[in-house]
Amino acid sequence: MADPMHQFEVKPVVEIPPVNVPGLGLVDLSITNSVVAMFVAATMIILFFSVVTASPKVVPGRLQVVGEGMFSFIDDLATGIIGPQGRAFFPFVFTLFIFLLAMNMLGMFTVFTATAQLAVALTFALMSFLLVVVVGLVRNGLGFFKLFLPSGVPWYLWWLVVPIEVISFLLRPVTLSLRLFGNMLGGHVAMKVFAGFIVSLSAVASAGGVAYLAYVAAVLAFGGVLALTALEFLVAFLQAFVFAVLTCVYLNDAVHAGDH
Repeated sequence: MADPMHQFEVKPVVEIPPVNVPGLGLVDLSITNSVVAMFVAATMIILFFSVVTASPKVVPGRLQVVGEGMFSFIDDLATGIIGPQGRAFFPFVFTLFIFLLAMNMLGMFTVFTATAQLAVALTFALMSFLLVVVVGLVRNGLGFFKLFLPSGVPWYLWWLVVPIEVISFLLRPVTLSLRLFGNMLGGHVAMKVFAGFIVSLSAVASAGGVAYLAYVAAVLAFGGVLALTALEFLVAFLQAFVFAVLTCVYLNDAVHAGDH
């Protein structure tokens, strides 16, 4: 059976000599399959919305319905969680959602899934986390730190509650990235394993005789691949959606930190 982890190996597509960056040392700027996957996803998004917005109609066509539906979906999500102020964060949340969704879906049709790389998932999580910190400090000043001391907590429990809240806050980018990375990685590994079973069992069955029974197991493995593929399409959407939802939840905390 082929190595199911081989599909996640980052390989250079266009090799570029490393550049010496002061303070960082040598930085490899080679274009990898991960970079290509993200570039293709971004290009697909740009082309799609270019077509959708090229000639908008009062009675929308199918593509316009899909495009406007996505806008409305994320707009309702942001304003529903954050409130009227959520519309200010719509561009960021929408871009995050649609880019993650495009990379997740692209990974279902190609041999590489960028979001199955922890570095990629963590980068997006850190972007959300830093935005939350900046928004919290700009909008609330020192009142942002009320987030770590919920109202109603007795003073004698502050020593316990505050460290827990601080640690929980600092772990947000970790949990956010691991959720996306783990689900995309696990789903693709499971599909590859079941697909490997089909090949292996078919090879066993080719020996003839009693070994023909292996075809039954191969058919079951094929059914497993179909089921996992359908599930993985759902997971690809859900993980982008959950990432957007949690980003809105965290932004809500930052916007309303002074109210805690």
